[in-house]
Amino acid sequence: MATRKADAEWTGDLKDGQGTMELGSGAFKGAYSFKSRMENGVGANPEELIGAAHAGCFSMQFAAMLAAGGHVPTRIHTTAQVHFGPVDGGFAITGIDLATEGEVPGLSDEEFQKTAESAKANCPVSKALAATPITLKATLL
Repeated sequence: MATRKADAEWTGDLKDGQGTMELGSGAFKGAYSFKSRMENGVGANPEELIGAAHAGCFSMQFAAMLAAGGHVPTRIHTTAQVHFGPVDGGFAITGIDLATEGEVPGLSDEEFQKTAESAKANCPVSKALAATPITLKATLL
């Protein structure tokens, strides 16, 4: 079983501090701050990394399920919008909206929708985020 690693370091207080996040593979290293997380400042934030992980995981799961059903996709493109903001007692991720488009020759829209919903339910990142409401809009091109 694979074990993946990521690191984060933060210095200073919440509002004026700063930090870095880095993937163990070295594929990403970026700065983050209060402004990049809570406002629209320059830099990364944990929620967009969660979104990237979710979009990537879902796309792979969807492609695998389509191929297993005899319909190898030409392309799957997924966007994840992670909603983050204040709630009673602090801040929380309050929902994730997945939007996917797929080019899948010979597949009906009905089967595309059914497989997309199954991929959403069975993607490992969706499972890890099960306490968060997740919506899906799937478009067959």
